[in-house]
Amino acid sequence: MCKDCGCTIAPHAHSHDHHDHSHDHNHGHSHSHEQHPNPQLNDPKTIEVITKILDVNDTQAQHNREHFEDHGVLAVNLMSSPGSGKTTLLEATIDHGGIKLGVIEGDLETNQDADRILAKGAPAHQISTGQACHLDAHMVHEGLHHMPIDGLDIVFVENVGNLVCPASYDVGTHFNVVLLSVPEGDDKPAKYPVMFRTADVLLITKCDLLPHFDFSIEKAVREARRLNPKVDVIEVDSKSGKGIDKWVNYLKMKKDLR
Repeated sequence: MCKDCGCTIAPHAHSHDHHDHSHDHNHGHSHSHEQHPNPQLNDPKTIEVITKILDVNDTQAQHNREHFEDHGVLAVNLMSSPGSGKTTLLEATIDHGGIKLGVIEGDLETNQDADRILAKGAPAHQISTGQACHLDAHMVHEGLHHMPIDGLDIVFVENVGNLVCPASYDVGTHFNVVLLSVPEGDDKPAKYPVMFRTADVLLITKCDLLPHFDFSIEKAVREARRLNPKVDVIEVDSKSGKGIDKWVNYLKMKKDLR
């Protein structure tokens, strides 16, 4: 249960159907006032509480973004379901070289992912969210107090593994990357449209497993672009290194454009 976002009370009280999905823009929030079949979602007090939480979060997110920009750092929000390969991707990105990066890690418990990044020689700070199923802008702000960002090119925010709630929270990054691994199935964009609608980049991961799973890249991309026609797509396999050159060059291009 998420104690912060109210997802168990009002999962659709905050609509994302009106995002501006142009690249390198913050994904703002728009509030839906349509009647919902669940009476709780039509309660003005409930909607007011959720709206205030998100508005306060968005203010902090903008502060975070300004902090990154003051230091000349590109900030990237990594989102996906658990086990899609976010940390392995970051390890492969570090091993590739050419980018100085740091990572703010989000998990319910343990420091395991941050320890993996630190073992690769990059700065990392772990945020343990407890019961919260996502990072928010205030958590990331706290993480920035522990992140030596001077001299870094990119700070990745590795969000909690979850295809629902992280999509609702602007954490103050410049663009969103959503990972979809081959073992998860090609139906995830259709099943979790809010998450894939927020994506600036779709990374299809664990591509070396394609011969072993009934996964259609064409179907996954078609569904993702039905939700967001401008989404960029990169196929990678972090273990073999397939697509990592293209991924790193993409990051460099984004960094140079800022």
